[in-house]
Amino acid sequence: MLTISEFGRRAGLSLKALRLYDVSGLLAPAQVDPANGYRWYDEEQLERARRIGVLRQLDMPLTTIREVLGGTDEEGLIRLDRWWAAEEATTAARRATWQYLRDRLSRSGTSGLAPRPVLTRDVPATKIASIRADTDQQMLVGVIVTCTDEIMTYLHAAGATATVGSWVIYHGAVTPEGEATVEVCVPFEGLVDPSGRIGIRVEPAHREAYCTITMDECAYPRIMLAYDLVFDHVRASGAPEAGPPRELYRPNCQLLPRDEPAVDIAQPILR
Repeated sequence: MLTISEFGRRAGLSLKALRLYDVSGLLAPAQVDPANGYRWYDEEQLERARRIGVLRQLDMPLTTIREVLGGTDEEGLIRLDRWWAAEEATTAARRATWQYLRDRLSRSGTSGLAPRPVLTRDVPATKIASIRADTDQQMLVGVIVTCTDEIMTYLHAAGATATVGSWVIYHGAVTPEGEATVEVCVPFEGLVDPSGRIGIRVEPAHREAYCTITMDECAYPRIMLAYDLVFDHVRASGAPEAGPPRELYRPNCQLLPRDEPAVDIAQPILR
């Protein structure tokens, strides 16, 4: 058994961090002396403590660390890769936002989005697996990537086949200052039961107005210009809205060249 000071020295963690991990349930002492409250750790806990320290170096939240270390190493690897993919997607989105602002500052007076048509199409009823989550603008990209990967992994394990693309339905206004509910949807074929936070439902047939943008144009706030195009078209046409707006992503859109069509901004309307 090791005292908290010796354990912290060997694990590379401060006493403050060890107390925090104890309170949060990440790393409880092996024993606590009932007389004086001294904490004692088992030497076998060093590996878990060092893993926590490494994950904190990556700025991983404590709740995510609990998920990564909560199961087997194989399960932890899946959760770690999923979180890292979300982090990389968020970094790419922030870079595109930075580039948008640089463009606006260097070329004031331009719209920031090249002219393009707004079209309409009929969408058939579609069976989907979906996850609803609350998020703000800063966490949005990470939430989309994480939820999509979670759904795809589940569908594959259940023997179902994901069909073309995926989309996100905005059930409220996601802003830098406030959260709203988004629904990440993946269409599929096969028989699958709901599991945990993954729901199974049929997206009703509908008509929608839409325009297509590139991955570079998908970054906030440039993407809001595409929403403006669609909303203005819908108002001008006099067609009532028939559901919340959505973003439809082409398969592997993150792998497409940044200047190629990749995402549709769509608004369901009444026929």
